[in-house]
Amino acid sequence: MRQSYLELYEGGEGEIVEKKSRFLATIRPVKSEAEAAAVLEETRKKYWDANHNCTAYSIGVRNERVRCSDDGEPGGTAGRPMLDVLLGEQVHNVCAVVTRYFGGTLLGTGGLVRAYSRAVQEGLADCVILDKKPGQEILVTCDYNGIGKIQYTAGQMGVHTLDTSYTDIVTSRILVPEEQTDLFMKKVTEATNGRAVMELLGTPYFAEKDREILLFEE
Repeated sequence: MRQSYLELYEGGEGEIVEKKSRFLATIRPVKSEAEAAAVLEETRKKYWDANHNCTAYSIGVRNERVRCSDDGEPGGTAGRPMLDVLLGEQVHNVCAVVTRYFGGTLLGTGGLVRAYSRAVQEGLADCVILDKKPGQEILVTCDYNGIGKIQYTAGQMGVHTLDTSYTDIVTSRILVPEEQTDLFMKKVTEATNGRAVMELLGTPYFAEKDREILLFEE
C-alpha cells in the first residue's frame, strides 16, 4: 500500500542574524537535481556578493536523491546540518540554499551548525507544506433514493465528494483514502441494497489546502 508523505508545495524565505553574520534561507520545491541546481544558480546570482551559498536537497518520496554542500565553510558545518533539518522534518522534494554574509566574527563549528540549521527552520516556517495521502477516486452511480444514503455514508466516514451530477440518475465522484476504500464500498453496497454501481476512476494522491482538496496524479 502506498504511504502518505510531506511535500513542499510553495517555497519561502527566512533570515537569522548571528554575531552580525546574516544567514538568508531560500527554500524551493524541486523534482529533479537539475531543478535544484537551477535554484542554487538563481540564488547565487541574486546574492552575488555573499561569502557562501550552502545547499541541501532531498528529492523523491523515499529520499532517493539527497545532496548537500558546505560551499567553503568548514566541513560538516553547513550543508549536512541543513540536510538534517530537511530529513528531520520529513519534507520531500525540497531544496534549501542558505546564503551567508560574514559579519566579522568567527562563530566556531557549533555556532555555524546552529546558525545554518536555524536558518533552514526559519525558511520552512514560511513555506506551504502539504500532507499528501494516497486516495482512490470512485464514480458512484445510483437512483435518487440512494443518493442520500451514499452522502450520509461519505459524511460518516469523512471522505470527500468532489462533485455530483443529477440527471435521470445520480452520479458522484468521491475521493476515498486508499486504506478506507474497501470499507466505503462495502457500506455503500449495504446502504443501497446493492443498487449503487461503483467504478474506479483513478488513484491520485490528495491533500487539503485552505479547505480545498488538491489532486495529484503520480
